[in-house]
Amino acid sequence: MALAATPARVVTLAPHLAELVCAAGACDRLVAVGEFTDYPEQAAKLPKIADAHGVNAEALLAQKPDLVLVWDGGTPQSALDALAKLSVPVRSLKVRRLDEIATAIEQIGDWLGTAPVAKAAAQEFRAGLSRLAARYAQSRKLRVMYQIENNPIYSVNRLSPISQAINVCGGINVFGELPQLAAPVSREAVMAENPDVIVFARQDKVADILDDWSRWQELKAVRENHLFSVNADLLARAAPRMLQGIEELCGVLDMARIRP
Repeated sequence: MALAATPARVVTLAPHLAELVCAAGACDRLVAVGEFTDYPEQAAKLPKIADAHGVNAEALLAQKPDLVLVWDGGTPQSALDALAKLSVPVRSLKVRRLDEIATAIEQIGDWLGTAPVAKAAAQEFRAGLSRLAARYAQSRKLRVMYQIENNPIYSVNRLSPISQAINVCGGINVFGELPQLAAPVSREAVMAENPDVIVFARQDKVADILDDWSRWQELKAVRENHLFSVNADLLARAAPRMLQGIEELCGVLDMARIRP
């Protein structure tokens, strides 16, 4: 459907989409968001009308949106099918590369009439990313595994922004060739890759992860105590705060480089 001249009531169906809208200078246009949206505070307080299983059509329509933003590759097909039946204006945003975060902010700015603010935010992100890339360009390469969950273990391939963050920090994603953006990996596969560093989310069960890996002393990362937790809300959400997540990731890789 065609958009209103300047959409005034915006719904986002993923946490990072709300952050992108706010970065583009349109936080006050948000009227409802997806589950787990917790930043910024203004967005966190809004009604949650969608989760990983779908969208609450009645709650969505009650907000009378003139734009619904969905995540290309992340919003469930069931939610997309429901939106198609509701005849509400929908636009999709795809962010698979770090530089596409800035592009997405600019696109939202064009849609919502906040282009000057959006362009400034996009430029700030690009500049921050360039500074980090330059700072770590000559760092010693480390083979890194990014772990999602524990039983089963998932990791990400080279198309994930997380994998690109690893590259920025002078790391090499050992599971870059996985067939899917995120896919399960066995402990035997981890043994075969034998990463220098294992990084996982602070939001996961850290004690259980450390306990499980402690039984695999053959792994270099375990033997050398190169097991690090990071804030996944910063690193895994394709929004401007990802710069903070990348900086934290680069910091733990530096710790691995100097830790005896």
